[in-house]
Amino acid sequence: MSLAALLTPGCRVAVADGLGAPRSASAELSRAAAGVGGVQLVLGWLPTPDPDLDLTSYHDVAALMGGWGMRDAIRAGYARGIPVRWSQVPGLMQGRLRPDILLAGVVPARDGGLTFGSEVSWMHAAVAAGAQVAAVVHHGAPRAYDGPSLPAEHVVVVGESSVPLTPLGFTAPDDVHREVADRVAGLVPAGARIQVGPGALGSAIMAAVTVPVRVDSGLLVDGILDLERRGLLLGTPIGTYLAGGEKLLAWADGRGLLHPVEHTHDPTRLSTGEPFVSINTALEIDTQGNVGIEGPPDKPVASPGGHPDYAAAGARSAEGLSIIALPTAHRGRPALVDRLSGP
Repeated sequence: MSLAALLTPGCRVAVADGLGAPRSASAELSRAAAGVGGVQLVLGWLPTPDPDLDLTSYHDVAALMGGWGMRDAIRAGYARGIPVRWSQVPGLMQGRLRPDILLAGVVPARDGGLTFGSEVSWMHAAVAAGAQVAAVVHHGAPRAYDGPSLPAEHVVVVGESSVPLTPLGFTAPDDVHREVADRVAGLVPAGARIQVGPGALGSAIMAAVTVPVRVDSGLLVDGILDLERRGLLLGTPIGTYLAGGEKLLAWADGRGLLHPVEHTHDPTRLSTGEPFVSINTALEIDTQGNVGIEGPPDKPVASPGGHPDYAAAGARSAEGLSIIALPTAHRGRPALVDRLSGP
C-alpha cells in the first residue's frame, strides 16, 4: 500500500527514529503530505539530517529531540523543538501528540511477524495508543528487541529496504577527554550499573572504566564491545537505541538488548537495586550548580532527552552517583559561568 492512501487531511504522522529510521520512505511521505494537506509531523531522535524529508510539506513539525539532525531545521524555523525529557514522551504519544500513523523501520520477528530492530524507544507507546504502523521492512538490519511482534491488524507494509543501516560514529577523544575520563572512572564502584552519554567524552569514559559494570543506558554505544573484550561487562546491556558502528550492530543482532523507554527511563527501576551511576556531559555549569545542555535559545545545540531522567536516578540511587563531566572550556568559552546561556 502507498503512503498516500493512508494519509488524510489534518492527520498526524510520527516517524520512528534512530539508526533504523525509515529514510527510504521520507521523500514519498513528504510528497503525499503535500498532496493531502494539513499533515502534522512528529520527529524523534535523528542522528543526522534527513535530506529527503521536506519539512515544508507539513502543516506543523514537532521535534522531540532538538539537536543532532534537527538543529539546522529548528534554527531555520522549519520545525519547533519540544523541550521534553525522554521519560515524558510516551505520555505525549498517548495524549497531545498522539499519532494517527507511525512510519517505522521494522525487521522480521522470530514468530514470523514484524518487530522493532535497532531501536524501540517511544514507538512502543505510539503503537499502544492505537497508531497504524506504516512499516518499511529493513532486511539485514539487526534485531535487538525480544518483545512481542507488532499487532498484525495494525501493520501495513509500505516498503522494503536491503540497504544496510548507516553506522553512527563520534569524534575521537583527545587528551583532555581522557584526563577527565580517568577522574570519572575512579568514582565508579565495581558491580555498578552505568549510563554514559554519547560522544568523545563518553567514549573516553567507557575506555577508562577498570572495574566490572553493567550498562543501563538510553544509547548503547561501541564502548560496550571494549568492556566485553576486557572482561568488564556484566550481564546483558539495557538500552532503547543502538548508537554505534558496524561491529556493534552485528554484535547486537539476536540479543535482547532493547526495551521501550517506559522501562529504560523508569526512575524507580533505575534508582533501586545495584548502585546506579549516571555519567553525562554539558555545555556549561553555573556557579549555583545548574547544568546547561541545550545552548542559547536562538542557537539550540541539544534537547533534554534522557539527561535529566538519568541524572535524577543517579542522585536517588543508594551508593549511586549523578556525574556531570566536562572540560573547563567549550570551543574557547569557559564551562563555568555566572549564568547559563540557555534553559
